[in-house]
Amino acid sequence: MTVKILLAEDDDSMRNLLTRALERAGYEVVAVDNGRVAMPLIATGDFDLLLTDIVMPEIDGIELARRASTLAPGMRVMFITGFAAVALDKNGPAPHGAKVLSKPFHLRDLVSEVDRLFAA
Repeated sequence: MTVKILLAEDDDSMRNLLTRALERAGYEVVAVDNGRVAMPLIATGDFDLLLTDIVMPEIDGIELARRASTLAPGMRVMFITGFAAVALDKNGPAPHGAKVLSKPFHLRDLVSEVDRLFAA
């Protein structure tokens, strides 16, 4: 079974880079540029992982993850951000089990973290 990832990242170049790296590692990726666009996709229940930046326009990554935990409770969450500690503390607790990968990070670190989430 192929793991399906919903990537929410507002920076175009970062979104494209992450998408390519994850696809090369064998993951199926649907990438969007903000949380508002991600919401109806989450509601389909088709995704195994929400990989989201925290600081985004319209709906930030933390709010997106909170809503996702209601809409698709089995979906895992990983935050990618340069502001993880500050943003998570300011907005309250992250969804249970959420992982945080702080920027800057190497693409192999991202793939390794995703691999670990889905290791048998």
